[in-house]
Amino acid sequence: MKKSVGRPTEFKPEYSEQAAKLCRLGAIDADLAEFFDVSEVTINAWKKAQPEFLKSIKGGKAIADREVAEKLIDRALGAHYSQQKEVKLKSVKYDPKTFKKMSEEERVEVITLEMTAPPDTQALIFFLKNRRPDLWRDKQEVEHSANKDAPPVFTLKIDNS
Repeated sequence: MKKSVGRPTEFKPEYSEQAAKLCRLGAIDADLAEFFDVSEVTINAWKKAQPEFLKSIKGGKAIADREVAEKLIDRALGAHYSQQKEVKLKSVKYDPKTFKKMSEEERVEVITLEMTAPPDTQALIFFLKNRRPDLWRDKQEVEHSANKDAPPVFTLKIDNS
């Protein structure tokens, strides 16, 4: 029988569900360590020892990443959305002969507006720089050398920031 070394784990089965919820809200491992009042080393040990804990963290982070990516793409490309707004309507009746006001009625109605947000240049740049840094990063390096007898390699650095 193998004897365990060190302190017994403080891990509890309910930590998996709690970790998943925290990760869906954007928590990273440092946040989990703070929440559970342990070190990041302990979080990593729990991931190795508790497959369900690791699975819940990965699942929660994947959900959050997907939702944020969808919002970023909507923002980058422009999005169509509905918005409800309260409007005040006024109805006035006039006497057809004297043109004097006979009655006045006000009411509030909720209407649905179909809105379009224009594409956001900053979101587009952020998306492209992260998705394709080889094509869209600010700093590009170009190396050139003619042959092995030539002088040292020249490096051209372009910094667009």
